[in-house]
Amino acid sequence: MSTGAWLQLAVFMALLLALAWPLARAIDAVMSGRFALGRRLESPLFKLAGVNPAEDSGWLRYALGLLLFNGLGLLAVYALQRLQGVLPLNPQGMGAITPDSAFNTAISFVSNTNWQGYGGESTMSYLTQMLALTVQNFLSAATGIAVVVALVRGFARHSAQGIGNVWVDLTRATLWVLLPLSLVLAVVFAGQGVIQNLSPYTEVHTIEPLNYEAPKVDAAGQPLLDAQGAAVTEPATQATQTLAMGPVASQLAIKMLGTNGGGFFNANSAHPFENPTAASNLLQMLAIFLIPAALCLVFGRMVGDERQGWTILATMSLLFVVAVIATTTFEQQGNPLLASLGVDQAASSLQAGGNMEGKETRFGIVTSALFAVITTAASCGAVIAMHDSFTPLGGMVPLALMQMGEVVFGGVGSGLYGMLVFAIMAVFIAGLMIGRTPEYLGKKIESHEMKLVSIAILVTPLLVLLGTAVAVMTEAGRTGVPNPGAHGFSEVLYALSSAANNNGSAFAGLSANTPFYNTLLGVAMWLGRFGVIVPVLALAGSLAAKKRTAATDGTLPTHGPLFVALLAGVVLLVGLLNYVPSLALGPVAEHLALWVR
Repeated sequence: MSTGAWLQLAVFMALLLALAWPLARAIDAVMSGRFALGRRLESPLFKLAGVNPAEDSGWLRYALGLLLFNGLGLLAVYALQRLQGVLPLNPQGMGAITPDSAFNTAISFVSNTNWQGYGGESTMSYLTQMLALTVQNFLSAATGIAVVVALVRGFARHSAQGIGNVWVDLTRATLWVLLPLSLVLAVVFAGQGVIQNLSPYTEVHTIEPLNYEAPKVDAAGQPLLDAQGAAVTEPATQATQTLAMGPVASQLAIKMLGTNGGGFFNANSAHPFENPTAASNLLQMLAIFLIPAALCLVFGRMVGDERQGWTILATMSLLFVVAVIATTTFEQQGNPLLASLGVDQAASSLQAGGNMEGKETRFGIVTSALFAVITTAASCGAVIAMHDSFTPLGGMVPLALMQMGEVVFGGVGSGLYGMLVFAIMAVFIAGLMIGRTPEYLGKKIESHEMKLVSIAILVTPLLVLLGTAVAVMTEAGRTGVPNPGAHGFSEVLYALSSAANNNGSAFAGLSANTPFYNTLLGVAMWLGRFGVIVPVLALAGSLAAKKRTAATDGTLPTHGPLFVALLAGVVLLVGLLNYVPSLALGPVAEHLALWVR
């Protein structure tokens, strides 16, 4: 990596840690009920809703409450899309969304995936963007926070039957964590030039007219063909351009803070109205990791041993830094085929600086690589570059980060509870090595807990690999793959990995807005989210009911460099081992093909 790349990475990590530490103290106070002003303000809301904030519930009731809450959100988002043509705040007259696309998008935003098979500015009305998508950005992030707090309570409590109150956790995460941060960040983004309005789309005159060849059509509007069957064209000039407007800053803030990733514009964070300056780009990257990093420290505080939180954070940081180094290095190498195939000197000199295909000039290779790793490590899905245009191995790193289970910081809440599942697996493996019952934070890990851990770990690989197999074996799936060979396979694999792991980013070459892919990816997103949440909550209930045992000389220390190395190794081996054959068929095969003479 270049000196500038190292400096950017160091500055990013330093700012992240400086911001995460005080935020962790605030989140701990809020979710533990020590925020006195918040308790006074939320009390009338709980009374109106008939919720007793002092009442705990078991894991099953907690899980059913979350499923009900998110199921109602799914219906609301679906209905708003189907009815947007007759609803207000629709100055462009956007029509109803098709049933399959509305189904996919509703699941996408409820599950914190934010996969988008549509162009936001050409599809969704202002009301849908605000009331359906932005609201779910808050609620899906709050769901992740609620689940991880419930799991941490399982570690912190002993001989207890309850893991918390789902309605209290959702309310506090939304009102006192996500909403204040989003308000502040939205104002900052607006100050940087991110647009925020309800104006109709604006038509402006371009600096220079665009001259191009347009196809001639007959009276019925059909293209005219010449004797050879080629399209007949005629000169045309375009001197105006329509600029999309809308409430972007308010959606952008929670899009990043909640690790949602769904952009107001089709170009996502590469659009200058959504990401206008270098400062806004840095803030967006920090916002993606901010709450996941802070939650690691919250974990340490809640279990009464801050070293545990720092250990988890160190493991995530180690894996993240390695991924950034790898992606940046691969992208700075460029494409060896340009030189070997005898292309002109100008193209060769461009590749000498690295692979700029699919990247904004104002961001460049280093920042684009860093953003790509952040967004796929954190289950966000926002993009400033097209991952489809990365080098094969440069694109494989974001793909692998998703396939590890989105635990390298991961989504808000989901990253930490995923990493804690791997931590339990790590102590179990260590226990097998020394022949004793494994323990984690004073809780014995027995067969019941390991069954739940196994389910939580295996859900997403099954969805990814089976879904990819279905897509490449059926005509409907192959129709959406315009690129043949290894790269086309990588696009399908990336789409299923993104959906099942609730990331939302795409390689962008796959034509996924079809009934087949909308349905397949929608099912993968729902099961990938709640197929993991349910066993995690069951694990929380099991741990909370256990007694806490005192540490002995034979107890494996779960803090310090040794456990960081063990945990990182388990994430890489267990998380990625299922995907090695598929990675070999996709990005690895494509990389090797670059060196064929």
